[in-house]
Amino acid sequence: MKVSVVSRSGREVVKGGVELNDSATVADLQKEIHRRTKKFYPSRQRLTLPLQPGSKEKPIALNYKKSLESYTEGNSANLTVVFKDLGPQVSYRTLFFWEYLGPLILYPIFYFFPVYRYFGYAGERIIHPVQTYALYYWCFHYFKRIMETFFVHRFSHATSPVSNVFRNCAYYWSFGSYIAYYVNHPLYTPVSDLQMKIGFAFGVLCQVSNFYCHILLRNLRSPDGNGGYQIPRGFLFNIVTCANYTTEIYQWLGFNIATQTIAGYVFLVVAAFIMTNWALAKHRRLKKLFDGKEGRPRYPRRWVILPPFL
Repeated sequence: MKVSVVSRSGREVVKGGVELNDSATVADLQKEIHRRTKKFYPSRQRLTLPLQPGSKEKPIALNYKKSLESYTEGNSANLTVVFKDLGPQVSYRTLFFWEYLGPLILYPIFYFFPVYRYFGYAGERIIHPVQTYALYYWCFHYFKRIMETFFVHRFSHATSPVSNVFRNCAYYWSFGSYIAYYVNHPLYTPVSDLQMKIGFAFGVLCQVSNFYCHILLRNLRSPDGNGGYQIPRGFLFNIVTCANYTTEIYQWLGFNIATQTIAGYVFLVVAAFIMTNWALAKHRRLKKLFDGKEGRPRYPRRWVILPPFL
């Protein structure tokens, strides 16, 4: 089988094409492209079938596990694929580790060290109990996130563009410093003892619930990350499509009830907006996949991300 590898403009990416046996898979083609080009390793490649001129349909992406013959439409001797360079890639575990490590390190700096002297405050600082509990809560959250990244989450996509590392780190590290600055400020005014206890108790309950949601999602995939899209069931997933996002939003609501800062609520609103968009996209995708046709189960009626009592 001869495979022609072209760019979207029609230029040959691999001169003269690639010769493979008839039983070769898409993964075999990716390895051969890498061998011939050196620069484009498999996770950097996106291969699709060519579209007809003027077509507005989305191109069909080649699954690395499938045989090339399954995409030839009867002409098993020749195949043309369109190559796109996804750019330098990094593993999702590396991406998540760095974005979570920043807040885990930066927040304690504002608590333990006299950084406020550099912001013009020279008076004595009194640490309130709520600031100490906020430190414990914050560090537990991001330490949990890092542990879940390495020991719980199973990723269907192996890599992400390296540019996402800088974007995500900017988001998490900036908000981490922004919130830490105000919660630990010497002029910070604590809430009542009762409000603090209610906020942290609610937040810890949501953190534990969030961890359980991640366990349920983990069990939908095999250890290598395969398993495709499935309908999550059990616990809060029987009420909302993305219970993991629901508990994530609520746990930050608990933190803000206990600490009561504008910075914390700004982060809550931004994070809720981002996760709501993710949840809406996943909800639409699951409803489209599980529409009850051709023997497939119908996706049950659920709230997308937040039940009506918020």
